[in-house]
This record gives sequence, structure tokens and C-alpha cells, in this order.
Amino acid sequence: MDKNAPIPAVPEASSSALVSAIRHLLRPLVRVMLSRSLTYPFMANLLKSIYVEVAAEEFRLQGKPQTDSRISLLSGVHRKDVKRLRPEAPNEQTIPPAVSLSARLVKLWTTDPQRLDETGRHRPLPRLISEGGAESFEALVNSVSKDIRSRVILDEWLRTGVASIDDEGRVCLNTDAFFRGGGFDEKAYYFGQNMHDHMSAAAHNLLGASPPFTERAVQAGKLTPGSVAELAALSRKQGLQALNVVGKRAEELEERDRDNPDARLRMSFGIYNFSAESKEQNQ
Repeated sequence: MDKNAPIPAVPEASSSALVSAIRHLLRPLVRVMLSRSLTYPFMANLLKSIYVEVAAEEFRLQGKPQTDSRISLLSGVHRKDVKRLRPEAPNEQTIPPAVSLSARLVKLWTTDPQRLDETGRHRPLPRLISEGGAESFEALVNSVSKDIRSRVILDEWLRTGVASIDDEGRVCLNTDAFFRGGGFDEKAYYFGQNMHDHMSAAAHNLLGASPPFTERAVQAGKLTPGSVAELAALSRKQGLQALNVVGKRAEELEERDRDNPDARLRMSFGIYNFSAESKEQNQ
């Protein structure tokens, strides 16, 4: 490919504003890919397969089969490539075992009324059943998995800072460390999950689908580092409270809807904060 080739013209059905927005949002993704040696040729092939997959699944004509020719027309991918790529099973995101178990434990700890104080915040837990019964850390682990001892989980959480032991010998949860910690695979899993759902909500709203999803952000510029630090702390505090409230209610509704045949949907709710030099807003 000629490195000096001009940027392709914007298709008539699109808009320069949309292309500019996509270019802007792809920058951090490309930064991640370059940092992990995912080169352009690899990503171009991956993107080609995703074009085929999305065109085949989400742009069907009612009552008509989705042909290779139609997918090629929609996506711009050559029909020979469409024929080759369609039979391939999509590479669904897998949940790393550490994420699955730890996430379930943290969710139960932060939403179960028995493990919350009067303000709705997760309480320190006695370590053993012999000390705290059903409200102990050992009982919490046993409620999720009887295949792994609570001591093994606790040792790992102590190592990564997700948990600590207070002066009374109780296990204390550090949710900030849980979401910061973990290996790269665990972080990559949450990266994919959170960014997929956030972008899906934004795309749904951009395309005018109804009803719209909640997708809002507070933005401020020309701030000092001290002001940014204050806002970051405030967002963590208020955001954690919102997550706890929604998470607790989600747990209640999951239990209520367990045997309902209409219980086919999933829902996510998240928060984020970010700061950077103001000039990046114009890139």
C-alpha cells in the first residue's frame, strides 16, 4: 500500500462528522493494539471478518436469505472472502476463570443486604464460618464455589490488594483494587465488555433507535491538576454509590425473574472518569 496515498473520500451515505468521530474514538484503540504488537495487516483481516459477521447477522431482509452477494454489497468485502469467512464461528469473548469467580464474589459482597452496613456499603466479614456463620468470608466463597478453599482466594486477594485484614481479624474488601488489579487477560476481558456495551449504547442513540439508552458525560476544561484530582475523587465516591444502588436492585430483580420465561435480557450500567491535556480534544 502506498503510504502517501490520500485518505479516501467520505461515502455519500455517511458524513464527515461521523468519520471524524470514528477517527477520534479509534485512536486509543490503536494505541492499545500497537502496544501489544497487533499490526495493521492483522487488524485489517480481523475487521474484514467482523464486517462480514455484522452484515450477515444484523442487516437481513425480512423473508429473504442473506446471500454472499448481498453481504459483499453491504460490506465492500469481496464475495470470495465472504464465502470463506461466513462459515467461521465468531470468536466469542471468553471469561477468564479468575474473573468469573472473583467477580461473582465481589458482586455478592457488595449487593447482599446481609453483608452491607446501614449506609449500603459492604461490611468487613469474619474470615471463618466458625466466627461469623453465614455472613463470613468463608461462607461467601462456599456459596459461589465449593471447589476452591476460601483461604486460596483470600491469599490471592491479599497479594493483589483486593482484600486486607483489619485489627479485628476481619476481611475487608477494596473494590478499587479489584477493578485495577488482575492480570492482563482479566483486564482485557473487562476492556472488551465495558467498551462494547458503552459503544453499543452510543451507537443505538446515534442511529436514532428508540427508546434511547442513558449515555451521558460531564465535561469540563481549563482545570488545574488539583481541580482534576478533586473531581476524580468525587466521581469515584458518587459513582461507587450509584453502582452499589443499581447492583443491589439488579440482584433483587435477578432473583425475582429467575423462573420467568421472559427473562432473556441483560443490562449493564457503568461509570468512568478521564483527564488529559485539553489539546487532545482537538485531535
